Amino acid sequence: MYQSKSPEPTEAPSSPVSPKVQTPKKKREGVKMSDKQKADLSKHMEKLKKGGMTLTELRSHRMKMMGRMRKGMTLKKAHSDIIGK
Repeated sequence: MYQSKSPEPTEAPSSPVSPKVQTPKKKREGVKMSDKQKADLSKHMEKLKKGGMTLTELRSHRMKMMGRMRKGMTLKKAHSDIIGK
C-alpha cells in the first residue's frame, strides 16, 4: 500500500461551491376553460361518439382538444389541427 512521506494527514478536497439552484420556470399558467367551451366540447364529443369512435380514441381526442382550447384555439380550429396531423 502507498504511504505518504509526510506524517501529517492530507486534507479532503474541498467541495466545489455549487451555483444557485434555479427553479424551472413554468411555461404557462394554467388557464381554465370557460363554461361555453366546456359545453361546446361536450357536444363535439357526443357527435364523435355517435360517429363510432372508440372509448380510447375519444379520451385521447378530448385531452388533445382541451389542451388546444386552453391555449385559445376555437373548437373548429383545434379539431382541424388534430385531425390534420
